[in-house]
Amino acid sequence: MGLLDGKVAIVTGGGNGIGRSHSLALAAEGAKIVVNDLGSDRTGEGASTMFADKVVEEIKNAGGEAAPSYDDISTIEGVDNLVWTALNVFGRIDILVNNAGILRDKTLLKMSEKEFDDVIKVHLKGTWLCSRAVARILKVQKQGGRIINTTSVAGLLGNFGQTNYSSAKAGIYGFTRTASLELQRYGVTVNAIAPIAYTRMTEDLPLFQALNKEEYSPENISPMVVFLASDLAAEVTGRIFAVEGGKLYEFYMAQTPGVYKNVLQEGKWTPQEIKEKFEEITKK
Repeated sequence: MGLLDGKVAIVTGGGNGIGRSHSLALAAEGAKIVVNDLGSDRTGEGASTMFADKVVEEIKNAGGEAAPSYDDISTIEGVDNLVWTALNVFGRIDILVNNAGILRDKTLLKMSEKEFDDVIKVHLKGTWLCSRAVARILKVQKQGGRIINTTSVAGLLGNFGQTNYSSAKAGIYGFTRTASLELQRYGVTVNAIAPIAYTRMTEDLPLFQALNKEEYSPENISPMVVFLASDLAAEVTGRIFAVEGGKLYEFYMAQTPGVYKNVLQEGKWTPQEIKEKFEEITKK
C-alpha cells in the first residue's frame, strides 16, 4: 500500500530535474501521474515531447500509471488542455504540483521588459492558472485535495541578478498564503517548497559549484512533496518549507516587537522621531 494509492497528480515541469523526481516519487507511492513538460530549455526556448514521454515510460516500466502533457502552463488554453488530459485519462484530479519554471537572469539595469514578463508569466501566472483550474475541479469533487507550489530562497531572501525570478517566487509565497485561506473550506491544502538542488537550472551558478551533487540531488527534495501530498499532512496548509540537501526547515514572515506611540494624543510620528527610535523599532 502506498501513501497515494488511487490519487491522481499533475506535475508541471515534470520531465526534468526536480519535476522528474517529484513525478517518480509520487508514482512510487501509488499516484497516477500526468507529467506535464513543454520540453523547452531552461530559458523557455524550444519544445520537445521527449522529456515528458521519457518520464511516463519510466513510471510505466516501474508498474505505475502515467500520461504525458506537452502544454504551456502559462496560458489558459494550455492549462485547460492539461486539466482535460488528467480528467480524460484518469477521471479525476487530487494533487497539483506547480513546479514548471524558466530563468532569464540579468541585473536590474540590463533586464528587458520581455525577460521580466516571461519569467513572471511561467512561474507566477502559471501557478495561478493551474491552481485555479485544479481548485475548481477539487471543489466539484468534494473530496479535498493538495496543491504544492514552488517558491525559492531567491524570492524569500533575494538573489543578485534575479529581480524577475525573485519577484515571481515572492509572489508565489503570497499566493500560497492567500490560496490556503480561500480553499480551506473545501478541504484543499495549499503549501509551498523552496528547494535547493543541483539541476540544469542551477548547475552553472557559482553557489552550486561548491556543493556536493549527491547531497543536493533533486531526489532529496521530493520526500517533502510526497509528505505534503499525502494524508500525513492533512492539517498542514499555508506553510512554506525549504529543503537544502539533508536539511529541512520552515520559512515564515516575522516582525520585530516595534515601538508604539499614541498618535491620537501625541500626534503622528515625525521623521526625526523615527530616526531616534530606529534601533528600537528594528530590534529583533
